[in-house]
Amino acid sequence: MKISRNNTREVFIGNTSIGNEQPIVVQSMCATRTQDIDATIAQTNALQQRNAGVVRIAVDNKKDAAALIEIRKATDANLSVDLQENYRMAALVAPHVDKIRYNPGHLFHHEKKKTWQQKVSYLADLAGQHNCAMRVGVNCGSVDPDKLAQYDPRDSVSPMLDSALEHCAYLDSIGFTQYCVSLKDSDPQKVITANIRFADQRPDVPLHLGVTEAGMPPMGVIKTRIAFEQLISRGIGDTVRVSLTLPNKIKADEVDAGHEIIADIYAGRVRSVVAFDPDKLNIISCPSCSRVENEAFIELAQDVKEMTGYAEEHNLTIAVMGCRVNGPGETDDADLGLWCGPKQVNLKRRGEKLGAYGYDEILGKLKQELDALIAIG
Repeated sequence: MKISRNNTREVFIGNTSIGNEQPIVVQSMCATRTQDIDATIAQTNALQQRNAGVVRIAVDNKKDAAALIEIRKATDANLSVDLQENYRMAALVAPHVDKIRYNPGHLFHHEKKKTWQQKVSYLADLAGQHNCAMRVGVNCGSVDPDKLAQYDPRDSVSPMLDSALEHCAYLDSIGFTQYCVSLKDSDPQKVITANIRFADQRPDVPLHLGVTEAGMPPMGVIKTRIAFEQLISRGIGDTVRVSLTLPNKIKADEVDAGHEIIADIYAGRVRSVVAFDPDKLNIISCPSCSRVENEAFIELAQDVKEMTGYAEEHNLTIAVMGCRVNGPGETDDADLGLWCGPKQVNLKRRGEKLGAYGYDEILGKLKQELDALIAIG
């Protein structure tokens, strides 16, 4: 397939680059705990060996940052660091990574008297000093609350788009241009819409594509394929991630899936005809990463998939989330949401918290609620 790529600016990430018609870079994220240095080094190198052009690692605290320094010494992979609530961790990690990812919706948790512009300037200054690229990562589960308040609750795309465009304009205004943007949702159609709208307004900015919390294979791959086929075939997308719920030992399968989808698109082997049916049961689950507080979450997601097979024909969404970052937002939007903690799973029904249950009892509680929703139609 002849694809005319959007002529975005080139952004350099370590020894690779995205944009400016460079080959699309496939990336992934470590699922090991960052403080488990040996395991994280092993997984970073495994992802790189499967041709991940960028490997992302989460840093939540100073111990994670100290571990990252040791990890950097043991790998030549291009490293991206995932900053969540504590944007100031960037000072500790910027000297040791090639890219910094921040979420505009998470800049309000610390130092609330400071404006988001002050915080972004701080990040951009550090990135510039240490030759780091940045990603403005907008996620449906954690959108800037000020943006959400400006739109109809039924319109989840416009607040994401508005937030991304605002941050791009600000970064440009302070002279920082080594950045890309991501607009992610668990619904592939919303990913398609958000990225087409963004690319129409900012065709110069490289885009990182992904369907967040795509879930388990094969459906997680199908959802991602739908979005990528529609976007990459339009010339939209410079780097991608396939976010799958996978055990650590096969985490690198994410990378293979990304390369396979891209190769198929360029060869004209598109498969959007096998799109998941939005009128049937939809299970979303976050990709296993270092923020997961109990690795039993991965097994639980598989168990939920098996247990709910009898409800396949019902138009309901179940979210199985493994950490605090996007767990609250995604489970609020689902018909039934499981937000997994270290020892218990928080169960929600359409945003209402029903209680916290042990991992050994949550499936029974979930089935009760699922049956009740089916009964009322």
